[in-house]
Amino acid sequence: MKSAVLVFPGINRERDMARTLKLVSGVEPAMVWHADTQLPAGTDLVVVPGGFSYGDYLRCGAIAARAPIMDAVRAYAAKGGLVLGVCNGFQILCESGLLPGVLMRNAKLKFICRDVFLRVERSDTPFTRGYNAGQVIRVPVAHGEGNYVADGETVKALEAEGRVLFRYSAPDGSLDASWNLNGATNSIAGIVNGKGNVLGMMPHPENHVEAVIGSTDGRGLFAGLVAQFDRAA
Repeated sequence: MKSAVLVFPGINRERDMARTLKLVSGVEPAMVWHADTQLPAGTDLVVVPGGFSYGDYLRCGAIAARAPIMDAVRAYAAKGGLVLGVCNGFQILCESGLLPGVLMRNAKLKFICRDVFLRVERSDTPFTRGYNAGQVIRVPVAHGEGNYVADGETVKALEAEGRVLFRYSAPDGSLDASWNLNGATNSIAGIVNGKGNVLGMMPHPENHVEAVIGSTDGRGLFAGLVAQFDRAA
């Protein structure tokens, strides 16, 4: 699997993401600078990593969404290419129009850095084929603006079309409001676009892929993507 990791000023999770992609796929990802205008030939997966692009000025992801490379990402996604945005990457995808809605300040207006539990809603997508529907995984979050908000019609469409892939949940998978740590609408932690080829999620699966860390629950996302391309080959 040939992946490309975008790099913006202020992004600080690009090396974590690159290490995970190499660890799981065995292939070193390309690091693509924000001022570039093209993606590497043969790219299978574009990843927009987490961090604080442009210091989160204006709005989180608002400046990065207007970088030259994002025109290439939009064109790539329009042709069906897979795009993954994590944390600040999710914010950038929303700001760039690749995903609906917006990420607002956490409900309690505090930065949250801890492990959370996610319920996997579907297992029939390229991003979730490494999991079972209904499975609960534990991965970390680190964000101050992870409260997913969209207008009523958008949320209704996301739910009706099965485009919510991950929700914040209790360890048993129940959607207790006390486990919705940032106040996200319908406990939404990750969504896909209408074609199902662009995923944005706030938690960081790339940081839970090795047993030495204490959890490998994030590995399924990347292993599933690798299997997707191995199967296609």
